[in-house]
Amino acid sequence: HTSTNRFTMMAGMNPGGAAAAASAADKDDGKFMDLSSLIDKKECFARNVAPGFPMTNLFIGDSRLGCKSDADEQLIIHISFHDFVKIKSIKFTEFNQGVDPDQNPTTVKLFVNRSNLGFEDIDDVDPTQVLTLTSEDLKEDAGPIMIKFVKFQRVQGLTIYIEDNEGAEQTALGALKLMGRPVQTTNMSDFKKGKEE
Repeated sequence: HTSTNRFTMMAGMNPGGAAAAASAADKDDGKFMDLSSLIDKKECFARNVAPGFPMTNLFIGDSRLGCKSDADEQLIIHISFHDFVKIKSIKFTEFNQGVDPDQNPTTVKLFVNRSNLGFEDIDDVDPTQVLTLTSEDLKEDAGPIMIKFVKFQRVQGLTIYIEDNEGAEQTALGALKLMGRPVQTTNMSDFKKGKEE
């Protein structure tokens, strides 16, 4: 692992490396961005969603619309990306400014690149990371949850499993924002530039 980390650090400090990267992925300057524009909406899905509260509402920016579970409190949200991305943090926002705090999600399990998980098998798969959310985490002005960045380096699909909530029969989430950056694709012209440096 050490050599990988050292390489990453050197690439980050090398201005030529950053410039080469910028041409590779939409002027990616190594800063983190909202990944909403990289989501492949046709490949996204949610399970156990209440009619009128689809997962697409999570990306509109209005927490009064949001996404709700249907038959019980559990909810599976699968987000697919056009290309591989690195995910640094996730911002979960409460539904409608916390109008019903009992519907706030508490235990959230994240799975990387598992595109077909359903309720029948999700408990048999080890999550990439488990988050425990508090009502403070979900406030609109709260910062995002930092995830284990090293485990989210090549994500084409992220499955978010809301396992339980604060006690209500339904779970509600107002908004969702993923911060990260595209994974650099190696292109030969950038490779040659790197050799010259």
